[in-house]
Amino acid sequence: MKIGLISDTHGFLHERVFHHFKNCDEIWHAGDVGDVSVIEQLEEFKPTKGVYGNIDDKTIQSIFPEELIFEVEGVKVYMIHIGGKPPKYASGIRKRLEEIKPQLFICGHSHILKVMPDNSLNKMLYMNPGAAGNHGFHQVRTLLRFDLENGRIKNLEVIELGKRGM
Repeated sequence: MKIGLISDTHGFLHERVFHHFKNCDEIWHAGDVGDVSVIEQLEEFKPTKGVYGNIDDKTIQSIFPEELIFEVEGVKVYMIHIGGKPPKYASGIRKRLEEIKPQLFICGHSHILKVMPDNSLNKMLYMNPGAAGNHGFHQVRTLLRFDLENGRIKNLEVIELGKRGM
């Protein structure tokens, strides 16, 4: 299964997202959607799941939960918007990770693209796709694309959408 991972759109969805995610089976949004129209556009294009972020209003919170725990292709996934990063996770996150024991932990919030293993947590892979919107301090809008197959995360790609605000 091919996944397109996006976060921190803050109400802006660049048209190139659809090009880069055209071969994806699902799109996952790691929060700070910013406007319900972003969810609507993504869902019209591909099956979409996600979590709400700290800027998201009650409308978005009624569509996306605060956290998601699910399994796809034998990979257990935990997604929440504010997660911190290894080894300094946000308050309460390390405890949740120890309880859930995901193979893949996804968060957003920092606007900083980062993918790294956390071998202290059952060889878990940490993913933050950075920010795809125009709001924030990031310089370049980013996405991630990867495959889940037979319990493995494969073919990870970083996609740059260009400079923020352009």
